[in-house]
This record gives sequence, structure tokens and C-alpha cells, in this order.
Amino acid sequence: MELNWNKIIGHEKQKRELRTMLQEGRLPHALLFTGPDGIGKKMLGRMLAAAILCGEEDGPCGHCESCQSMRLASHPDYYEVLPEVRGKSAKVIRIEQIREMQTVASRYPVMAKSRVVLIDEVECMNEAAANSLLKTLEEPEGQVTFILVTSARSSLLDTIVSRCMPVAFGMLPVEAMTAALQERGVPAEDAAELSALADGSLGRAVTLFENGGLALRNDALSVLSQLDDMDMDKLWQLAKEKGDLEREKLVEWFLYFNMLLRDMLVLYEDGASPLLYHQDCRVKLAQLLPQFPEHKIFAMLREVREMQRRLQANVNLRLQMEGFLLRIRDLT
Repeated sequence: MELNWNKIIGHEKQKRELRTMLQEGRLPHALLFTGPDGIGKKMLGRMLAAAILCGEEDGPCGHCESCQSMRLASHPDYYEVLPEVRGKSAKVIRIEQIREMQTVASRYPVMAKSRVVLIDEVECMNEAAANSLLKTLEEPEGQVTFILVTSARSSLLDTIVSRCMPVAFGMLPVEAMTAALQERGVPAEDAAELSALADGSLGRAVTLFENGGLALRNDALSVLSQLDDMDMDKLWQLAKEKGDLEREKLVEWFLYFNMLLRDMLVLYEDGASPLLYHQDCRVKLAQLLPQFPEHKIFAMLREVREMQRRLQANVNLRLQMEGFLLRIRDLT
């Protein structure tokens, strides 16, 4: 991690306000970073932590012992809490993790003048962990700053939210994301498409590139294009292919299918709209409009949302795909 505020893409207003509060000694003991996934909230939280722990006035300086320790992820006064996954269960922050954090946070700092605790995906806390954290936020022991990070503020206890200063983050500009992807070695053409698809999330754009997201998008467009002429043999074949995908991949496939349908609705309103997710597919989507009147697209979107809900449960993927394809094919 390079300790330089300018290396964080976007969020200029938030960075400026945080640095000013820190320099003026007005930084509260608990902050809540909120906003969509993949936009750099945790990275900015780590940068703020480095600045708090750095001995320089406008830290992080990047050179002192504290900054060197942060760069090596070995700072004795910095502590992170991340959700854990056990077996096939969902990610959870358990009370044992919060208790361990409380023990560490209550100790006298070793290298810096204070301690910093960052809790990522804080919405993953179970009830016991949340109640335990609340007590710590109400009566913190020692000189410690808490940075809570979440993409689901509404899932948190109101009492936790009320004890933190909220800092809201928005989507990243497409141009900045495209440039950042190119710096990571993504070809220029792919970088532009991935930035549009990722809806302002650089983390999501990187994941799309690494996981073959463009190929999944193109496959979703192919299915949409052949839907009207799909016979039963083709339908069973497609259902088998999609049913054999990993559940996460199928969830992503439905995300693209949903986005394509949304783009078609946008084209109905304005064929030249710059608001398409899939700018590179504008001509192909426009050609499909005669086959898909608006009421049919809305009906398909309802079916997609229902499938997305079902995929959260332990269902037979192939059977679900067979039913989905039959229903959307036969819509009139």
C-alpha cells in the first residue's frame, strides 16, 4: 500500500475534509464510511489510519517508522476486523472477534500516540457482536479511533450509526476508472467497457476483468438475441450450460441480463442516451427492440428479480434455468 492520498481515485471532497479535521484536531473517535462496494472506502480508511498514526503534521509522510510499519501491514497500533467464512456459511463478524479487538484497543499504544481500529463490512456483525461493539463505541477505553466501513448502512443498528460520524462516498467517474484499469495493464478498449459495466466501482471492474465478465455479458446478450427463435432442444441445452456454472457466476450472468434489459428501456426513451451501461452494444440492443415491447421487458425484469432471489437459496440451478427460460420465452 502506497501511503499517498493522491493515489486514491476520486473522493476529493471527503479526502480534503478528513485531512482538515485531522490537522485541526477535530477528528471524532468513531467514523462510519458508507457507499457502494469497490469504490475505495477501505483503502481510504487505511490511509486515514496511517495519517492518524504518523508523527508528521500532514501525514502520512510515507517515511517514518510508523508509515513503514503500515506499508508492511505490521503496525502494532493498527488493528483490522474482517468478516470470517466458516465452511459454506455466509460471512460473519462474530463476538469473539469484537472481544479480541476490544482487548487490543484498550492497551497503551506501542509506536504511535494512539491506536486505530478498522472494521470492514461492519454490516456482517451478528447481533451479539453488534451489541458488544456498541458498548465500546459508547465508552471507548484508551486513545483509539474507530473506522467502520459498510456498503449497507441500513443494516446497522441505529444506535451504532448515531455514535459515529458518517462519511458518505459515491461512485467513481468512468474516466478515472478507465485510466486506473489501464495502469493495471487492462487493454484500453476493455478498460472502457469494464468501467461502464462496473457502475462506478473500480473493485468490481477489476473483478470483472479477472473473472471474464465481458464474456458473461456477451453470452447474456446472445441468449437475449436468440430468445424468440429458441426451440425446446436449444432451451434444454442452454439450461444445462447455465446450470453447470458456479452459483456466483450464474448470479453475475443474471446481473448482466438485467442490465441489458435496463438498457433497452433506456433506448425506448432516447436512442442516443449516454446513460447505457453497455455503450458498445447500443446497435445490437436497438435492433432487438421490435421483438421486445416495453411491457414484455418489464415482465422479463420481474422474472430476473425472482431468479436472483431464488439463487440466494439452495436450489437446483438447472431446473431453475429451465423454468426461467421457458417463462421469458413464452411472454407475449
